[in-house]
Amino acid sequence: MTAPSDGLGTVRILASNATTASGSMNATTKYFYRKRDDRAWQPLSAVATDAVGLTSGFEPLAVDPALNVAYGFDDLEGRSALFRIALDGSLKREVVLSRPDVDVDQLVRIGRQQRVVGAAYTTDRTEAVYFDPELKSLHDALLRALPGDKTISFIDATADEKQLIVFAGGDADPGTYYLFEKATKHLALLLPARPQLHDVRLASVKSITYKATDGTVIPAYLTLPPGSDGRHLPAIVMPHGGPGDRDTWGFDWWAQYFANRGFAVLQPEFRGSTGYGAQWYQKNGFQSWRTAIGDVVDAGRYLLSSGIAERDKLAVVGWSYGGYAALQSAVTAPDLFKAVIAVAPVTDLEMLRSESRGFTNFAQTDRFIGHGKHIEEGSPAQNAAAINAPVLMFHGDKDQNVGVAESRLMERKLRGVGKQVDYVEFKGLDHQLLDDDARADMLDRSDRFLRTALRLVSKS
Repeated sequence: MTAPSDGLGTVRILASNATTASGSMNATTKYFYRKRDDRAWQPLSAVATDAVGLTSGFEPLAVDPALNVAYGFDDLEGRSALFRIALDGSLKREVVLSRPDVDVDQLVRIGRQQRVVGAAYTTDRTEAVYFDPELKSLHDALLRALPGDKTISFIDATADEKQLIVFAGGDADPGTYYLFEKATKHLALLLPARPQLHDVRLASVKSITYKATDGTVIPAYLTLPPGSDGRHLPAIVMPHGGPGDRDTWGFDWWAQYFANRGFAVLQPEFRGSTGYGAQWYQKNGFQSWRTAIGDVVDAGRYLLSSGIAERDKLAVVGWSYGGYAALQSAVTAPDLFKAVIAVAPVTDLEMLRSESRGFTNFAQTDRFIGHGKHIEEGSPAQNAAAINAPVLMFHGDKDQNVGVAESRLMERKLRGVGKQVDYVEFKGLDHQLLDDDARADMLDRSDRFLRTALRLVSKS
């Protein structure tokens, strides 16, 4: 259960999710509220999660004590929108912000009281709409004042909000933290996010589109090596994790590394990604794997047909669901990609289901993965014989998101049918591999693997 307060010490909203007889979480969460200076709880809303992971119903996330309203997200014509509901007993409901093209799915909050000051959505870039006129004015002024192509966000504030921590960063700029004094309008540098990259020339990121086989226009992000003309390069398709996720414009350390090593990197927002509404999401990236993976494969074909990628110099690289997508792309298009790198990948959908067995979310995971022939057909480990490209995998043995047994199984299956596979297991690390030495090792091994598999000249 969650209990959002009003920021002044009073809990105004309560969530309840009753377990089933078997101990599993229910698919519906009920929310209750209480009026100001009243201890009696009253029904507010119910949020139901369907079989593919989509939710419906108002999900309250914050209370504004001055307006006496709850802010939250709900579906509006197939996309997430920001609503507010009065907590005075009337339950008056109004749309605060919506978009016809993408989900509005982020609240912008600030300070110790986590005051709601705006909301955000992502088209090509993440854009914030500020309800607070002073912050909107400051945001726009900082965009004009700071050099380069950047996005600005307010990270935190003092209790009286007279001092703000500001972050400014862009695609070729890992970002810098500043301290802003409202009284003097003085902006002081605090620290760079990645000082080690100060003298490194980074790559710009461009929003593009390409057509899938069925004609659907797929958005994507293209990162080219700095100084490159963007023609006949070794190239990587890099599907994101999730599957309930998406990429956005900005600094991406993984894509930047490969661009620095001379690779073009294309990050497709394949169908099954979140942020584009229910129709784009389909039945999630597992149950609708053919569509999602088809879009990833078509990203590779686009790189070749456009002349960005050199023939026989194309790889697919991904993490988590992205690792799954990389492996499954090599199953469905065995002659397209010449190298595969998968970090902490899902490799067997039935195994993924079994990892949740005994936990309270098992029923939801079971429905999310679904049942049917897609379980076998959509599992790379069950189709290892179809993969022609050499495979490199990494996994932490303490991964609680995707069990390490998935990579171990994939390695056994590939070796069992005589395929080329290298597997690196990091001891004591989880899904994120949050260790400098491990990540540096992963990057170095990945670069050397790709240069061997794609027959590229070594680069110091």
